[in-house]
Amino acid sequence: MTATEDNRVEIYTDGACSGNPGPGGWGAILRFRGVEKEMSGGDRETTNNRMEMMAAISALEALKRPCIVDIYTDSSYVRDGITKWIWGWQKRGWKTADKKPVKNVELWQRLLDALKPHKVEWHWVKGHAGHPENERCDELARQAVPR
Repeated sequence: MTATEDNRVEIYTDGACSGNPGPGGWGAILRFRGVEKEMSGGDRETTNNRMEMMAAISALEALKRPCIVDIYTDSSYVRDGITKWIWGWQKRGWKTADKKPVKNVELWQRLLDALKPHKVEWHWVKGHAGHPENERCDELARQAVPR
């Protein structure tokens, strides 16, 4: 089965961390044909970047069939990592341009796997700027931070 316009999904994501590292949470909204599903989760010891990644990974893994996906994130780290940096990291054996190990490599690999069945377009939105879905994801992420 291939992704078609009939299977177009919008995904909005955000991550939050109380301390960096520290306890953190993530939130995501999936919108398909006007129906929304909210998701969230957290970890006792994590970073903001890991929570941003987990929001995208978890949302993509929740999709049941190949889709055309628009992902909206306020994380330049996630968007640039997956659209610009990842191919060089892979070529260098998961090393950065200055030959250091890529941080969060297991999550980057999991994100790549989650992307495989889908056609994905990544969009950056300014965080805390009144974007309704981003604000809601921020709320979900903050509520999911373990206390």
